[in-house]
Amino acid sequence: MINLLTPKAAFKEALPTIFGYIGISATFGIIGQSSGLNLLTILLISIIVYAGAAQFVIVPMLLTHSPILSIVLSVFLVNSRLILMSATLVPYFKKESLIKNILIGTFLTDESFALGMNKLNYTNSHLNFRWFNTVNIVSYFAWLFGTFLGATIGSLIKNPEKLGFSFAITAMFIGLLYLQIISDQSIKINIQLTVILFTLVVVYLGLIFIPANLVILFATIIACYFGTVIKHGFN
Repeated sequence: MINLLTPKAAFKEALPTIFGYIGISATFGIIGQSSGLNLLTILLISIIVYAGAAQFVIVPMLLTHSPILSIVLSVFLVNSRLILMSATLVPYFKKESLIKNILIGTFLTDESFALGMNKLNYTNSHLNFRWFNTVNIVSYFAWLFGTFLGATIGSLIKNPEKLGFSFAITAMFIGLLYLQIISDQSIKINIQLTVILFTLVVVYLGLIFIPANLVILFATIIACYFGTVIKHGFN
């Protein structure tokens, strides 16, 4: 199990996600460049904010000179789901120092969280700081590289959506979900598929009735509760 939680293992396992990071961050760089932001500003947003979808929200708000408080609140709402993810990871890092826990939480992303949850299936439900921190750092620098790439070549690409960059993250999550289903032998596959279908329905209905920024948080809470109930009731 120790060999499965080394920085070397983390680097190898994070590599497949790099293309997703580069694809979507390059799109952000292109959009930032085409919106008139300079290279330094675009890079600083990725370096300091590092918030995926929230960065796409920041660009038009900066261009319209929105109050800083409004920008901060918008970023918080878009990324509020990470509070739930961080809380889920707490039991696995109780023995680590406060600084290490802060580092993990600071660089945590949807993708590194998904990799961590999948990793539990192979390590007897254990995680450590070295493995998770390596995944986070690899992800972070991949995001910065993609941002730089997009911001520097943005003027050469007039319509980035035609290249399919926006689907990169979606494709990556489909792959991570598939790996999670086939690797977790503790839960019957029909139960996993039921929870996935339920989540899709919740997200679809949620997009109709509540703001898009809150859908993921809402769907996560509801789907987690549903998954817990169905797991204990039928597994």
